[in-house]
Amino acid sequence: MERVEPPKRGRPRSFDLEVALEKALDVFWEHGYEGASIASLTEAMGISGKSLYAAFGSKEELFLAVLQRYEQGPGAYARKSVLAPTAREVARTYLEGAVRAGTQPGRPAGCLGVRAALAVGVTGQAVQAILTDWRAANHAALRERFQRAIDEGDLPADADPEIIARYLTTVADGVSVQATGGASAKALQRVVDVALLHWPPA
Repeated sequence: MERVEPPKRGRPRSFDLEVALEKALDVFWEHGYEGASIASLTEAMGISGKSLYAAFGSKEELFLAVLQRYEQGPGAYARKSVLAPTAREVARTYLEGAVRAGTQPGRPAGCLGVRAALAVGVTGQAVQAILTDWRAANHAALRERFQRAIDEGDLPADADPEIIARYLTTVADGVSVQATGGASAKALQRVVDVALLHWPPA
């Protein structure tokens, strides 16, 4: 799976970069890319606009750094799920990870990648393309893992890895939308359980 590269710029030492990125993560997660204004970002990060641009170059590059942080933190379930020993465990790890990431106490609900890509206008097209590629990479990793499961006999020979991967990502996106609407972790876990009832037998 492709990794999001952080910006390579000189970083001012007048603030804690890790703390500032964590604050920026919450702002983008809560408001999406276009909804997160420079003013709201600098206020949350506790820095000036000048410091933001000196450290990251642009709002878009700041978002890329935040997306990498999300990918390595709350969103790490996508990368880790394909390491599970069976296809069914891959599916459960992926969906339960989406539930956990989207219902964390004290954090915005839903998935950063889903929320940030919604209602994007002209100025956010570049970021929407980045998020489309990011989500496509997650989908491709799942598809490849399920193809391996077919080759190893863990899934039926006539199973379609593309459809299975699409099914999981669609359910996970739905989990994000439902979480954003206020659905509880318990309610969403029941959705995961139902989604896996029809998992193809080996």
